[in-house]
Amino acid sequence: MERTKDGSRYDAVVVGAGVAGLACAGDLCGAGLRVLLLEAGDTVGGRMRTDQVAGFTADRGFQVFNTSYPQVKRRVDLKALRLRPFTPGVVVHTDRGPRRFTDPTRRPRDSRDLLPGRLASARDLAALAALSARDALAPASVLRHGADGTTLDTLAAAGVSPRLVETFFRPFLSGVFLEDSLETSARFFHLVWRSMLRGTLCLPADGIGAVPTQLAARLPRNVLRTGSAVSALTPGGVALTDGREVRSRTVVVATGQRIAGELLPGLRVPDGRTVTTLYHAAVRAPLDEPVLVVDARRRFLNTCVLTAVQPRYSADGRALVSTSVLGRPGPVETEAVVRALGEVYGTETGDWEPVHRVTVTDALPALPGPAPLVRDVRWAPGRYVCGDHRATGSLQGALASGARAARAVLDDLRAGAV
Repeated sequence: MERTKDGSRYDAVVVGAGVAGLACAGDLCGAGLRVLLLEAGDTVGGRMRTDQVAGFTADRGFQVFNTSYPQVKRRVDLKALRLRPFTPGVVVHTDRGPRRFTDPTRRPRDSRDLLPGRLASARDLAALAALSARDALAPASVLRHGADGTTLDTLAAAGVSPRLVETFFRPFLSGVFLEDSLETSARFFHLVWRSMLRGTLCLPADGIGAVPTQLAARLPRNVLRTGSAVSALTPGGVALTDGREVRSRTVVVATGQRIAGELLPGLRVPDGRTVTTLYHAAVRAPLDEPVLVVDARRRFLNTCVLTAVQPRYSADGRALVSTSVLGRPGPVETEAVVRALGEVYGTETGDWEPVHRVTVTDALPALPGPAPLVRDVRWAPGRYVCGDHRATGSLQGALASGARAARAVLDDLRAGAV
């Protein structure tokens, strides 16, 4: 049976060192508690991990870093990440050629495709302008508590035509929500749209894994323990897979939803969205601009030349192309994706080298609308749960959920409830 060095119980054990667990443990340590953060893997980050493969920096699935999230502003040293931005907006491959969807307030010279008749009608553009102005200017609390339904419903209610939905919103948002029916909560859509209008999408120089690494570096010494898998919660703490028990007054389960459901039997968890990201090396970059490209025919979710955003992702000057696809494409589907990339980029792909392939199960929790954007973090006396599956499928959601769990622990300890 394991206790602290002075023989007493820990005040809190946090299970899982993804960003929710890191935020929770950091806040508990900041309040002066004796905390142990247990991570089953060899390092922190959960789904926010970065690998070094064949001379390339490759995140575990295509991920971007949004600078507008309140929790990010509070917790992350942006300068230390050495961020490089994407071009504001998206290039949509259509049957009439590429069309650029961009924010005219940021890049007016790139907004000619927003002239009526190119990407959208004048009526669509007016509806889009009204929608964007509302989401950008309204307090986030107003959007969180607004009427809910599906994203498809809210776009129709805003006056967006089915044509623009199919040309832009469905192809683009499929890569954001990892589902192509636009069933995701309308309130979550408005919050995401707001964050994109107000923030900048970037990539850290050392990959997305630099974000949880930075959070972990701020923890006091001996708080984090990797390679320590938890098999069950016990009346007095947690049991490890090696047979030891760690004693603690409180336990916070900060894992993904499936493991959380196993450790907390009876916990209702959402379904997960699965995505596969293909990484190809090319001698010549098929596109020099750091921009996200989507396909109106939806043959893939999105693609971009990562090294156009962050040249440090390549050790030898070759280009690294990232392409994401829903689910787990087989060999035939993968070949079709590569052919589609040749068409979209207008180049031969025969000499592209496949250097990495990552399938992320439960990459995002499903959030079909209407749905609560915040779920209770208290499970039982002294037992708590956090993660993006208790909030929204985003870095902001995960960090905020970890913060709420820490506050619940502190409130209950102060009140003598545990």
